[in-house]
Amino acid sequence: MSTTVSQLEELGRELGEEIAETPAYERFEAAKQAVQDDDEAQEMIAKVERLRDEFVAARETGEATQEHVAKLQQAQNELHSMDVMEEYLNAQEALQSQLEAINRAISEPLAVDFGGEAGGCCHD
Repeated sequence: MSTTVSQLEELGRELGEEIAETPAYERFEAAKQAVQDDDEAQEMIAKVERLRDEFVAARETGEATQEHVAKLQQAQNELHSMDVMEEYLNAQEALQSQLEAINRAISEPLAVDFGGEAGGCCHD
């Protein structure tokens, strides 16, 4: 019995819906919303993005210094140490781990790991 592309797409949608109901996904969504609702976290995110943009601009002109790097790293560390952000990062890691396991299960009967394939063909 041959499965059509539309049947496979429907199975994919069903899989996505099932994933959306897992505790890992629900935890991730709750943590994401908590970060979005936290004014202090949003201010730190904006600060990190501003410092990252400054660093990239300085690097492109050859004017980047260790001070740029240190400021950016310090701001990132402050952001990541916030309870709300720490939970978000942990939830994101747990969800990513779950999705990688699902990808391995899908890829197992195939001759290629689509999640890990970066391009190229036929290298043994």
